[in-house]
Amino acid sequence: MHKWVIAASLAFLSASQAGALSQDVYVWQRVWTPALKAALSNSLELFGERRVLAAETTLDGHLRPFAIEWAALATKPVTGVVRIDGTLARFDRKRLIADIRRLTAAWPKQAGLEIDFDCGSARLADYTRFLTELHAAIPRRISITVLPAWLDAPNLPAVLAASDETVLQVHAVRSPAQGLFDPKLARRWIDRFDRITNKPFRVALPDYGTRIIRGAGGAVVAMESESPKLVSGASAEELLAEPQNVAPLVGDLMRNPPKHFAGLVWFRLPVAGDKRIWSLETLKLVMRGEAPKHNLTLEAQPGSVPGAVDIMLINRGATDLTLPAEISLPRACHVADGIGAYRYEAQKNQLLRLQNAFIPGHHGLVIGWARCAPGDFHAEP
Repeated sequence: MHKWVIAASLAFLSASQAGALSQDVYVWQRVWTPALKAALSNSLELFGERRVLAAETTLDGHLRPFAIEWAALATKPVTGVVRIDGTLARFDRKRLIADIRRLTAAWPKQAGLEIDFDCGSARLADYTRFLTELHAAIPRRISITVLPAWLDAPNLPAVLAASDETVLQVHAVRSPAQGLFDPKLARRWIDRFDRITNKPFRVALPDYGTRIIRGAGGAVVAMESESPKLVSGASAEELLAEPQNVAPLVGDLMRNPPKHFAGLVWFRLPVAGDKRIWSLETLKLVMRGEAPKHNLTLEAQPGSVPGAVDIMLINRGATDLTLPAEISLPRACHVADGIGAYRYEAQKNQLLRLQNAFIPGHHGLVIGWARCAPGDFHAEP
């Protein structure tokens, strides 16, 4: 949690680059827009392999394919990802395998197949049977995603034996208080998994945010990230993977790679217009194990109300930064209010963040107003 004072500019030390990592990226958009194709072109030299969402299951267990433009992916290795909804009570293995076989028949011969199935540990025995039958039916390299919740499951070794490669996913909404990503916990999961597997594995890291939508009773009714959810709720909150939290783990993996560690996969490809994802410049920096410098300043500008000033937060750097959690106002400013993501706390004379968000590089954001002369707007000691 960052605490800020007016006009303060803080710089954080970043992890130094200690070695190159193989780094792939997930392409998770369901519609291939011009912006997506531009993002693929602009990041051509940045990533090794693109792992592209190719299909996902429907509520009745059928497979719904997406129209992939394979020509836009021809210059680099590619893996098509089939997402199986982990909340499905059951699905017909033979029917789903037949669906996947028909789907992959139209793919380029060199394309790999990845299965993304976020099921509970109790279903891993059934999942093993599915993967074994899938491997026999489809002569392609098969990768699977692995959840940290599976690490204590007795059936995990059998699941790993039924796949060629694994991707350990260390980002998830465990609870709003814990956020999307904990670097220390992620490193512990990585080291534990390295002791379990005898095959190369990759680690999926986040570069995105998600909106948690809750019903009247407080239960989560939807999570919104790469695409809007047509779901209403009583409340919502934004959770973000902060670049300054992810970068140290990247640097640590460069310096101290586990025995079977093969590289990273970023979730997901930055695309123009996606407001819940880091910019490409930010991702490039973190991929080197470097955290963005917190080049944020706060300025007072004349407001529309006589005697009041608008408080503007300005990101003077080139990379994305997250909003400060607290901003202290000068003692001379006694009447104020927050705007957008902030509310005013009169007893502390502070602006407190209600919702987290990214502020892009070279952008400014009005976050409140205060009744004080611009000349009184200065840093508290």
